[in-house]
Amino acid sequence: MATTAGTWEYRDRFGDAFARTYFRRFGPGVVSSIGLGTYLGDPTDEADVRYREAMTEALESGVNLLDTAINYRCQRSERAVGDALEAADVSREEVVVATKGGFVPFDGSRPDDPGAYVRDEFVRTGLVDADDLARGSHCIAPGFLDAMFDRSLENLRVEKIDCYYVHNPETQLTERSREDVYDQLEAAFETLEERRLAGELGVYGVATWEAFRVPRGHDSYLSLPEVVARAERAAESAGADDCGFAAVQLPFNVRMADAFTVEAHRHPEEDEDVSALRYVQESGLDAFASASLSQGDLVDSIPSPIDEQLSGETPAQRALNFARSAPGVTGALVGTGSPEHVAENVAAGTFEPLGARAFDAVFE
Repeated sequence: MATTAGTWEYRDRFGDAFARTYFRRFGPGVVSSIGLGTYLGDPTDEADVRYREAMTEALESGVNLLDTAINYRCQRSERAVGDALEAADVSREEVVVATKGGFVPFDGSRPDDPGAYVRDEFVRTGLVDADDLARGSHCIAPGFLDAMFDRSLENLRVEKIDCYYVHNPETQLTERSREDVYDQLEAAFETLEERRLAGELGVYGVATWEAFRVPRGHDSYLSLPEVVARAERAAESAGADDCGFAAVQLPFNVRMADAFTVEAHRHPEEDEDVSALRYVQESGLDAFASASLSQGDLVDSIPSPIDEQLSGETPAQRALNFARSAPGVTGALVGTGSPEHVAENVAAGTFEPLGARAFDAVFE
């Protein structure tokens, strides 16, 4: 597991090569503000090799944040993370490993009949109650998450997961009411609190696509304050002295800035609505920006007035530094299934991100 001593030792070894704010506090220690995502790519042996090489190089170059999910590339991404942890010249205590559970995962490859696979491998075996499924592929029931947590430990070949996200809970809104989804999340959080008390989990959170960056009334909307309140209740029910809910993952980039501009969440202390990122900042939580390069689309399309204000030698570096500049953002994730792009992405951290005033000015 990532430890205070381990992550600070990692920072001391690599920190002088980066800008001052590159490493940031998270959990018990510090984490690089650029992390590697593992979503993209085909579920093939060739892609596994490239991911392993890319992550190994990044871990040995100053990136100590790896982000994955059990369903990414049919469980292959988690297994590639495990390979990289063993191959890289770093200790497990130096690396923050985050994964997610919620989508029913395939195993190694996509089956010819996904629906039949889900029925045979999950419903008929009792791992999933058919009534808990949304869109035939998503479940956050406690028993299912508990089983997937065990499977992630096995895939990653670790004894403890540093950060575990409930994955896209807004998917459940297609089948049930918002209040029911909050109830589901509370039950899921209690399961994660039990894992935390057992020493198998550091912190947990929610990874979303739309839920926290759309207006109230939108079909996919979830209230971040209500989600946090449910986590606090779950911690109390589990007998924890504190609450382990600590992180939110959501898309944020120069063209998808709703997490900063859409004010749909009640301020934790004041009588006003704020954006998801402002809420995170004011609540002492951590946000991790996904889609920082919009799956590569931003490499050639950052608007000129914004591009001119960002530091970095390449468009990809400037896009990453924009995401790292947002309030509440602890780290920006970049998909790195190709070793050829590792050096460029890591080097983004040698430049300072925008200051708060400069960042705000972009939106004025």
